[in-house]
Amino acid sequence: MKVALINGQNHKGSTYNIGKKLALKLTGEENIKEVFLPRDMPKFCVGCTSCFMKSETLCPHYELVHPIDEIIHESDVLIFTTPTYVYHSSGSMKAFLDHFGYRWLVHRPEAVMFKKQAVCISTAAGGGMKKACKDIKDSLDYWGIPKTYIYAKAVYAVKWSEVSEKVKAKIEKKTDVLARKLKKHEGKTRVNLKSRLYFYGIRLAQKRGGLNKADVDYWNEQGYTDKVRPWKS
Repeated sequence: MKVALINGQNHKGSTYNIGKKLALKLTGEENIKEVFLPRDMPKFCVGCTSCFMKSETLCPHYELVHPIDEIIHESDVLIFTTPTYVYHSSGSMKAFLDHFGYRWLVHRPEAVMFKKQAVCISTAAGGGMKKACKDIKDSLDYWGIPKTYIYAKAVYAVKWSEVSEKVKAKIEKKTDVLARKLKKHEGKTRVNLKSRLYFYGIRLAQKRGGLNKADVDYWNEQGYTDKVRPWKS
């Protein structure tokens, strides 16, 4: 099993440590690729719409985004971690996800995404973790990833070293449970009804001319406007 650990912070705090703990319960260190934001992708989306209207390769930050995208493509499980910043994900995580708007089902969904599993992890000393995870899960759902787990955990501390042993013991048990679920469903994920219905709605729109030529051409080339379905390819 190959794992991508995409961290919405540069430092290795509580959220990072939980994500890395889970990754190591799934596979060996050699099969884990780690990304730190903003270190590995420090740019904000500038709203040029090149990715939508023409090609993602024309994004002004393509040279930064593409290597991370390759890691995502090659991984079976995607683990996204973010500390909770003002009840939401970190700005660097949001900036990263903004660069993948073209991948949403409404534009150019990629078949490989329909075979992956993902986990969104967020911690805080107090609250807001679920909202932070939802910021990420929204994108993953629209990428077509069929199963995304959320682990929102209040750790009642600012530093990982200050987290109590009682809380760490609960984290240990929870990551054990998540690891078992991910292993159980490896290669067996099923696309839910909501995603299927959304796909068919967009398919109809693309057959009628779509939002732009790049999207329509993509859907036709992939066979999505005909009988091909990304979760079966």
